[in-house]
Amino acid sequence: MTIENLARAEIVAMKPYSSARKEAPGKGILLNANEAPWSLLESAMALNRYPDPQPERLVQRLAALYGTEPQNVLVTRGSDEGIDLLTRVFCRAGQDAILQTPPAFGMYRIAAQTQGASVVSVPRDSKTFTLDEAGVLDALKDDPRIKLVYLTSPSNPTGDVVTSAFLDSVLETAEGRALVVVDEAYAEFSNHPSFVPAVGKNEHLVVLRTLSKAWASAGLRCGTVIAQPSVISLLRRIIAPYPLPSPVVSLALAMLDEGVIEKQGDLLRQLRHNKGILLGMLEARSFVRGVVPGEANFVLIRVDDAEALLGFCARRDVILRGFPADPALQNCIRISVGSTDDLAQLKAAFDAWEKRL
Repeated sequence: MTIENLARAEIVAMKPYSSARKEAPGKGILLNANEAPWSLLESAMALNRYPDPQPERLVQRLAALYGTEPQNVLVTRGSDEGIDLLTRVFCRAGQDAILQTPPAFGMYRIAAQTQGASVVSVPRDSKTFTLDEAGVLDALKDDPRIKLVYLTSPSNPTGDVVTSAFLDSVLETAEGRALVVVDEAYAEFSNHPSFVPAVGKNEHLVVLRTLSKAWASAGLRCGTVIAQPSVISLLRRIIAPYPLPSPVVSLALAMLDEGVIEKQGDLLRQLRHNKGILLGMLEARSFVRGVVPGEANFVLIRVDDAEALLGFCARRDVILRGFPADPALQNCIRISVGSTDDLAQLKAAFDAWEKRL
């Protein structure tokens, strides 16, 4: 069975929109896209012109960064768009489903529900948040509706990683029936090898990457879908004609300059150091019932009363993340690793809270 057999038939049959920039490169006398002939702002980016649908230089830079070939890359507006595109291409409303392992990133579910697809959940252990590997494999075997299996490595909000052996088992089970999507938004923080190299060996594997986290560029909204060309081609059929604004492309290229890459290494080292400070700060706290350190730029803790602690910290301008709507994360709080000053303020808030108990 080919990848096209897994996709929605109407997407496979669709003739994709062909933009003016796609039909002709942005050179010469451009009178084909109803653009203004001048820009109102003095800028080297020529904002009066539409950007390339998939800017070649950026695609090449990202492919080199992640260790893959340019034809395996689709640049998107953050990983959210990649998730949305995958869901719309492979899930039929009222017929197909995704598989997730809650607690998990909420956009997997939102994208599926927006598309009218079902959500099959294989919950993690309620105390340790350990992935139920057997449950994932059983669900995939037993439910023919599943077209997308979402695995996050490291996971959000628990920070655990997917093992190579387990991914191999999932891919073997998924062959001919589903795509396996590994979300590696936090991969740079982990010592676990990326699964990107495996994309070239398996048509059913998709990896999501982003500049938002380890590249300190959440405001850029620049994500990457990495998959074999058969998958990328289907996603390109429905992506917006000009998904990446020219300023985003320009800034992303600047972010991937060699000098900035060196700074990024310094950033990662500092964040790892600060995570050690954060974990030390949590030791012996009377109100902390459990700590899940994980392999990302955050720590998950379980406390006696998350709502009260979150409110107390917020009144001191320290904003943490709670999960009141998620039964699996009751009284859990996710703490991002901040700067040294950020952590000092957090410590002061925790000290003050502890004195009240």
